[in-house]
Amino acid sequence: MTDRSPRRPRLGLATPVQLAVLALVAGSVHAQSAEAPAPQADTPPAASTAADGKDSKALPQVVVTATKRATSLQKTPIAVTAISSSTLDDAHVQNLLDVFNLVPSMQGTGQGDHGIVSITLRGIGNDSAKTEYADPEVALFVDGVFAPRPEGAATMLFDLDGVEVLRGPQGTLWGRNSTVGTINMKTAKPVLKDSSGYVEGGVGSYNRLGVKGALNIPLSDTLAARVAFIHEQHDGYVSYQKPTQYTIAQQQAAYNAANTAGNLPPFQPINYNQFVLGGQKYNAQDQTAARLSFLFKPSQDFRWDLSLEQFADRGTPSMSLMQTPRAGEKFWSALIDTAPSLKRDSTSIRSRMEYDFSGMALAYVAGYTHFKGSGTYDQDFGVNTPTSFTTGGPYQANNTVWTSYRSQSHEVTLQSTQKQAVDWVLGLYYAAEDNGIRFDIPIMNGTQQGTVSWQGSFIQPKETVDSKAVFGQATWNATEALHLTGGLRYTNDDRKNIGGRGWTWAGNPAAPQIPLNPTIDPSDPANGYQAGNINDAHYKGSKTTWLARATYDISKNAMAYASVSTGYKSGGTGDNGRPYGPESLTNYEVGYKTSLLDGRMTFNASAYHMKFKDFQFSAPVMVNGNREFAYSNAEGAKVSGVELESSVLITNDDKLSVSASYTKTKLGALVAASNDYALPPCFDATLGGNCLNVSGNTLPHAPKFALQLMYEHTFALPNGDQVAPRISFHYQTANWLSVFNFGDGDRQKAYSPADISVRYSSKKNWYVDAFVRNVSDEKIKTSAGSAGTYPNAIWTAQYAPPRTFGLNAGYNF
Repeated sequence: MTDRSPRRPRLGLATPVQLAVLALVAGSVHAQSAEAPAPQADTPPAASTAADGKDSKALPQVVVTATKRATSLQKTPIAVTAISSSTLDDAHVQNLLDVFNLVPSMQGTGQGDHGIVSITLRGIGNDSAKTEYADPEVALFVDGVFAPRPEGAATMLFDLDGVEVLRGPQGTLWGRNSTVGTINMKTAKPVLKDSSGYVEGGVGSYNRLGVKGALNIPLSDTLAARVAFIHEQHDGYVSYQKPTQYTIAQQQAAYNAANTAGNLPPFQPINYNQFVLGGQKYNAQDQTAARLSFLFKPSQDFRWDLSLEQFADRGTPSMSLMQTPRAGEKFWSALIDTAPSLKRDSTSIRSRMEYDFSGMALAYVAGYTHFKGSGTYDQDFGVNTPTSFTTGGPYQANNTVWTSYRSQSHEVTLQSTQKQAVDWVLGLYYAAEDNGIRFDIPIMNGTQQGTVSWQGSFIQPKETVDSKAVFGQATWNATEALHLTGGLRYTNDDRKNIGGRGWTWAGNPAAPQIPLNPTIDPSDPANGYQAGNINDAHYKGSKTTWLARATYDISKNAMAYASVSTGYKSGGTGDNGRPYGPESLTNYEVGYKTSLLDGRMTFNASAYHMKFKDFQFSAPVMVNGNREFAYSNAEGAKVSGVELESSVLITNDDKLSVSASYTKTKLGALVAASNDYALPPCFDATLGGNCLNVSGNTLPHAPKFALQLMYEHTFALPNGDQVAPRISFHYQTANWLSVFNFGDGDRQKAYSPADISVRYSSKKNWYVDAFVRNVSDEKIKTSAGSAGTYPNAIWTAQYAPPRTFGLNAGYNF
């Protein structure tokens, strides 16, 4: 039985055995899939009789769809972590940033100026996958529908049956951009002939308010609907600093020292009202989402799931903070001259039709998403105080004036369903994207009143992607124990940039020197801009990826596998139409999975070695006075690691889950540059600018060792109610935050935060849940940068949230 809501099932309405199994889901890092019925073979018993005559519980069977068919997790020859809705709820997960500690070898960070989430898996990711150009290395799916742009990763995780994270290249069955892994979020589906639901409200620190719920509605014997909603808000973590107010005489002296050539405009006092001291703060949440789902099942052979989802974000971006706060200022504070804003809306339609006939199943999965948004961001981070209206500072904003994308995808699969000598799946896939954006970067000397340092408007009216693929995979069941699998996928990508321009300040003395803003048309020469980058370009490429795997069932409860698989991410073009090549990798992996202690324990292990070719590195850079988003292909990279996962019922009331990973990475030959870092002058004068030779460096977001422990004990009260305290502990060694490996400012030291919670569950179907996250209030850097001039730059960083606490109460009906 699938846990349909993120809350505990009603007590007193099931058998003791069913209650035992359902209660255990909360302590497991695994989930039972709602997409297909559980397989019947090798199902561990739900309970057995101990010597004292009492029932001994077992872990519930976990069913996943990682191979495009429903299989037991313990019989699936892939390194996959399946997280149930109950585990997501117990860990108080709201978005992907909250998932990372639950998955071995997985890291992530929020990127401030675009308000997106970037994902790293097994040491491979792309912190710059935040524009219409860049693609992530980890593919994100919702109900099997690909979410192409990184803004989708910030969508709230609500009313889910679970999340599956597939580690390693999934290029055969899951397709483009699944270079090092795939995440598939599975929404809760309607149930026929069932009237049930839940509602929950919560409060917490930083004026947190939250509410969510769902209702299952039977419409007929063959039709059902489900309505789910969520709203979460809290104040921002970053307080506003008051600017240092210099006297007129001090301002005049700074101005005179800079105006020795007499080319500055007449002196004027600083308008300190331009600094932000009130209103919504950075790192605030204000998000709302709703989903309407339908299930139409007119017969046992045909099923149609259809959903419409709406998401709205009115929070604020995450601010980069000074790693060493200014004297006398709080850590969680910044000097701000650009007020924060985010306005993001997305509409998604997802459909899956499936028809079973004659030992085969035909499925058609389709999706459509329209996203639009805007935002403002203080990119100077307030690290330098202006000394006059046009000295010190500077003032820099990164403003998304508008962004819009539309995506659609279609996949048709035909696969065998009955056990036979050869199990197979064939598929066709098509996806298309149409992206557009205007992104402004005004940079002024001193303050907004000052002279122009540099400013540009990047307008990409139409960037398209068309991707087509054909794939197939077959498993030969050579014996009852030995299974041999092979798979192929051919992908063709076609990418176009039509009319893209980078308009930059031309230094026209007759043009008004004011910060670039949405009312200014940079294509009008009277406004002082010129076409710096002409981005019209066309890229076409194709690739065949493949998989070879052998699986051996050692016993009824243990199996081992060995595989070689390949991954691929297409090339493309960046600013000025500069081309970059595709990246590819080959992954060698062995794994072992077993169930022990009569189903009370699972233990899964995998070891891998990945060899990259032409690894893509991207960053904003300065080329001939123009700012560009540029790509480079490194010679390659090598990543090796080991991952362990285990869940155990120590007693019927004590549950422990453990995951651990060891990762070793090495980057191939690459000379890298980035405007986000104050780098030394290039060692090679022919290259110009600032850069570092990062060949042989450790990849970012790849700690050598990481450990996650989750423990829960359930106290049964005399009246039938339950109290369940829970602790989650995470430890990881130090890790670099960029490929530059650029000293302590570019490094997160080892850390070990913990989360605690306690839940009271009444047999009358209500519950109360209190929690504290990041109990020790650790300051955890997730990305870094440096502002100023090498070697006297000031280091900044994005940080994980500080300590927070909250209280939720809900009711199941």
